[in-house]
Amino acid sequence: GTPGYINLLDAANAWLLVKELREATGLAAASSFKHVSPAGAAVAVPLKDVECAAYEVTPDAAAKLTPSALAYLRARNADPMCSFGDFAAVSDLVDEDTALILKKEVSDGIVAPGYTPEALEILKAKKGGKFIVLEAKADFKPDSVEYREVYGMTFSQQRNDIVITKEHMTQKVVTKGGADALTEDAIRDMIVASICVKYTQSNSVGFAKDGMMVGVGAGQQSRVDCVKLAGRKVKTWYLRQHPKVLGLQFVEGVKRQDRVNARVRYIEGDFTVEERARWEAQFSTVPEPLTDEEKDDFMKKATGITISSDAFFPFRDSIDHASKVGVSYVAQPGGSVQDEQVTACCDDYGMIMSFTGVRLFHH
Repeated sequence: GTPGYINLLDAANAWLLVKELREATGLAAASSFKHVSPAGAAVAVPLKDVECAAYEVTPDAAAKLTPSALAYLRARNADPMCSFGDFAAVSDLVDEDTALILKKEVSDGIVAPGYTPEALEILKAKKGGKFIVLEAKADFKPDSVEYREVYGMTFSQQRNDIVITKEHMTQKVVTKGGADALTEDAIRDMIVASICVKYTQSNSVGFAKDGMMVGVGAGQQSRVDCVKLAGRKVKTWYLRQHPKVLGLQFVEGVKRQDRVNARVRYIEGDFTVEERARWEAQFSTVPEPLTDEEKDDFMKKATGITISSDAFFPFRDSIDHASKVGVSYVAQPGGSVQDEQVTACCDDYGMIMSFTGVRLFHH
């Protein structure tokens, strides 16, 4: 296929994201980009059975997936509505398993360091030969200064070449318990979320769990609005694992993306009369509503989720909202005059917060 302007911007940012995830975690990584921000990103962490059910893959099949395929499966399922028509990136060689996952998804293209012959044949046939397949040079070193021209003006700045590591998450833990309160899984998720927001349009925050992004809030003028936007996505991601959602019975012939969209609308529940009639026609048995009480009860079980922010939290309101979606860990640069208030808020909720000292604005 022939890439367009946005395709190439997506490819460059998506590739940098997965390359850095690979270097920081030692795990195969993947991302799913739309309009120059990630809809999802992940590293290769084995799936739980309930995740397999939510992502429409059997546990046996999931156990056999290669690391690249597993990473992309997770990345795509962070927010499968937003990933519709994505540009994918994979940190490792794209193999047949990964290509077969991409084959059944609506996607514009992929960038990776290489492809097996079997994978390349599958991808070349996708979209009638119009699927975009790009190969990245894993050892390419870009110039330290970047340029942009806008309205006849040329801007330059140093490229954001900060390498995010475990040390950023452990060097300054300001909440009760200190660095000893951080688990290895939490540190991994802090790294995943922080690298993801590094390549997300600012203001941005990201939520991560089990090595994958589960909510990305991009391009908002207010940081708390980023948290609310991404938090809504976290809630949808988690409620996709609710027994009533997993039990939806579709009529034969409903397409994969239509099933994704139907589950999300079931969770949201705010149908118009006309929309409800069309939605109900997709099921062999009309589902009973998922009530607000049922959703609230299920969300109370959410825990162990990490939030990372591309700049400091200026008020405690973001933390208050994050507490509603199971956040246990917080990574942010620090540096606000309200740092003490935000730290106290985290302590109130039993969250562990790290000051990374690194701002990650991206435009």
